[in-house]
Amino acid sequence: MKKFICIHGHFYQPPRENPWTGEVDREDSAKPFHDWNERIAKECYETNAAAPILNPKGHVVERVNNYTKISFDFGPTLLSWLRRKDSRTYNAIVEADRHSALERGGHGNAMAQVYNHIIMPLATKRDKITQVVWGIRDFEFHFKRKPEGMWLSETAVDRESLKILSDYGIVFTILAPHQARRVRHLGFGEKWQYLPHESIGTQHAYRIVLDQGKQFNIFFYSGGLSRGIAFDGLLFNGDHFASKLVGAFGHRDREQLVSTATDGESFGHHHKFGEMAVAYSLKKIEDHKLAQLTNYPQFLARFGSYWEVDIQENSSWSCAHGVERWRSDCGCRIHYGEGWNQKWRTVMRDAFDFLKGIVDEVYETETRLFLKDPWQTRNEYIDIMLDNSNDSRQRFLFKNARRPLNAVEEKKLWDLLEAEKFSLFMYTSCAWFFDDISGIEPVQIMKFALRAMELVQPYYKKNIEEAFLRILKTAKSNIQEQGTGEDIFNRFVKPAREAGVRV
Repeated sequence: MKKFICIHGHFYQPPRENPWTGEVDREDSAKPFHDWNERIAKECYETNAAAPILNPKGHVVERVNNYTKISFDFGPTLLSWLRRKDSRTYNAIVEADRHSALERGGHGNAMAQVYNHIIMPLATKRDKITQVVWGIRDFEFHFKRKPEGMWLSETAVDRESLKILSDYGIVFTILAPHQARRVRHLGFGEKWQYLPHESIGTQHAYRIVLDQGKQFNIFFYSGGLSRGIAFDGLLFNGDHFASKLVGAFGHRDREQLVSTATDGESFGHHHKFGEMAVAYSLKKIEDHKLAQLTNYPQFLARFGSYWEVDIQENSSWSCAHGVERWRSDCGCRIHYGEGWNQKWRTVMRDAFDFLKGIVDEVYETETRLFLKDPWQTRNEYIDIMLDNSNDSRQRFLFKNARRPLNAVEEKKLWDLLEAEKFSLFMYTSCAWFFDDISGIEPVQIMKFALRAMELVQPYYKKNIEEAFLRILKTAKSNIQEQGTGEDIFNRFVKPAREAGVRV
């Protein structure tokens, strides 16, 4: 068998919890469900764990755990929510990875993900490292093995991020075909071939040479097939989907890979019954031996990478302008309302950068006298986020503190580590993706901002909120009655704090 197929699902929801309660507040737009996590879990994550296959009479003849058949990554904050709120689906996901690793030579279907979906090229190196470390530790906690691959939010990439992935033991990532800049064959001294848009061959892995000669592997998914899944109705018919996958193979004697990568929510949430199309088409391909199902690390282990690639620096899969969608009025948006703009994106990021600078300064200044390494301690904080028991906290303090801490120092440490956590949550990508600052996503990360400044304010002399709102008030909503960023903050964010405090 020289034909291999890999379907990848990027399953992700932003952290939605109220930072004062740790629970997701009711979201009216998700009705009849309590919130969007609950709704999408029912429509997608749960159905993919037991996708029905029907006979010609419409009777269910088999149920398939799609996670055993496809490559996937789950957002760490989403996976933790599933573990607490939907244990049956969570267990099916974890078991699918274990099963696939047994079937595929130790290479499980699950990939890791940077922790809370920040746009990596827009982050500092220190924050990038924390995102990668937290993502790896979270993966190990759930899947009980080391990850081989890591998904970059929005596939937003720069060489520094790839170097950090490599430094922490990650072997590969997945990018969009238009993110390849040039290629050449390894070992023959060939000149670089510069690539027109989406013209890279996606049938095999590539190697990128980073600083100090370190090498890292990249897969590029099929752009046409992936768009067909996400936007063009390819999941409406399982036979048609199978035919398109098999028909994508070229005429070549050596092994070749057809791979797709889309939001996993396409399989049942964005496209109703999409999970059934996936289950049916992959069963047909296996039963008729049309190709062999694989995942990226198994394919890489079997066939290696013999081509060198260079990337389009600061590019992503969903912004034609690189990563501008998450910091400027670049023109990328969902709807095209007359007179609307996204100038608020720059202002909101400026306000968060201002707050982040204060949080980092206070954290380092206030803890460096009693911590061995404040920033390594922040990296280790994922252990407390996963297990907040007293025993876990004592182990954490023994590992990271220079000496036993008194009660005041210990409270300060926990306050400032939580402030650091929420200051990273502020940069969750969805908040900039959509059209207006009054949307549910920007409001949610403003809650994280308010919680971060609350936690750090006792250790800082100036009023942080006043200065923060002076910046945010220059952001204007496209909906006249919503006013400015400051108005939205006062109207929607502060009441969430008050409700959380009451709880």
